[in-house]
Amino acid sequence: MEHDKDTAEKVRRALGQRTVVLVGLMGCGKSSIGRRLATKLGLPFIDADEEIERVAQKSISEIFSDHGENFFRDRESKVIARLLAHGPQVLATGGGAFIMPSTREMIRDTGLSIWLRAELPVLMRRVAKRDTRPLLKGGDPEAVMRKLMEARYPIYAEADLTVESRDVPHDSIVAEIIEALSRHPALAQASSI
Repeated sequence: MEHDKDTAEKVRRALGQRTVVLVGLMGCGKSSIGRRLATKLGLPFIDADEEIERVAQKSISEIFSDHGENFFRDRESKVIARLLAHGPQVLATGGGAFIMPSTREMIRDTGLSIWLRAELPVLMRRVAKRDTRPLLKGGDPEAVMRKLMEARYPIYAEADLTVESRDVPHDSIVAEIIEALSRHPALAQASSI
């Protein structure tokens, strides 16, 4: 346990002003894992979707319904740019944020991205718990998820690190993330972890 705490502290110092950015499909655990990761690292946690809703004073579903996905993605990119300017922190992004080339570039410039990769059955169990996902409204949710996986997984694979999100306690995944961060060349060189 002490080793884990020491490793987390070394990672935190090595991050400097960089933000740890969690990316992946809806249901992969970005928010719940992100909160725990932030606590372990002693950093603030920000959920980009919650920040977008706060600024817009509307739910994401309402933004999609009222203005469309393109409008939402533009606003999302602006909010993420603003949030990235205030590192270090742990930032959970919406599932489509990392797909935007300009957002990926901003993340590369100011942070370290971690793809929380999950298999379809895990994602389906998790998204079934909430009916607020605008991309899953209408149609067959599993077919939509398969299509999103096909389109987005090759882009998520550009993240700095990939950690499997699966049905284990989130603290186990957080420990894997911290260990992976401690071995990442950018951080290992910064602090001789």
